[in-house]
Amino acid sequence: MGNERFDISIPKEYLTRDKARLLYVSSATYGGDWISTPHTHYCSELFYVIDGVGQFQVEDNIFPVSANDLVVINPNVSHTELGFNANPLKYIVLGIEGLELSVENNNANFCIVNFREIKDTVNFYLKVMLREIETRSAGYETVCQDLMEILIVLFGRQTNFSTILSPANKRASHLCDSVRRYIDQNCGDDLSLEHLAKFSHVNKYYLVHAFTDEYGISPINYLMHARVKKRKGGWQPQITLFLSSAIPVVFPPPAIFPRPLKK
Repeated sequence: MGNERFDISIPKEYLTRDKARLLYVSSATYGGDWISTPHTHYCSELFYVIDGVGQFQVEDNIFPVSANDLVVINPNVSHTELGFNANPLKYIVLGIEGLELSVENNNANFCIVNFREIKDTVNFYLKVMLREIETRSAGYETVCQDLMEILIVLFGRQTNFSTILSPANKRASHLCDSVRRYIDQNCGDDLSLEHLAKFSHVNKYYLVHAFTDEYGISPINYLMHARVKKRKGGWQPQITLFLSSAIPVVFPPPAIFPRPLKK
């Protein structure tokens, strides 16, 4: 009987566990009727085009994208997507904290690469990740995190970029401060999490994560406190009241979504 043993040695550039964290996963379809607005995130974003054609604006440059293209946007880089009605752009996006992707010998802060050769594999992993997020079965966070790490390795194999692990550079304070001030000024209006996400040009899960991590309270709970205080006539924004209850939120439970206030 034959026996073979294969030892495993993982290069440093692929040691992402406990350093890079998956913040959100979302899918979208954008046509020509979508009003695009350039925006930034403190985390990296990986867009994978499933179908259709469109364009990506990265800072002052516009690039065409199509099926099986991967668009990597580093933290704090202005970008937006542009679709066409004739063939809407369909893609899946991952938000990753603590990981920065850079192109070797180029110092670029974004990258667009086609993955036609391994499209079936990439599509499979991304669809499994989406299914895990949608069903939220026990342990889905771990499955999604592990799938993200597999995808990072696959991307590294197919391109000339290396994975540079950098400390999470949290620059959410400007985002969170603008959302907090918006709530303070408009707490009497019919605001929802979706409305706040649209205002801030970020994914609603990311907004909950960033706001809660920054202030120790979710944006909707902060809104509810603001409304109660305003009705009592003594509302003065005091975000420090909630710092002691800070709890990191990666994928929010249903409880954080808008709830009607009892009159």
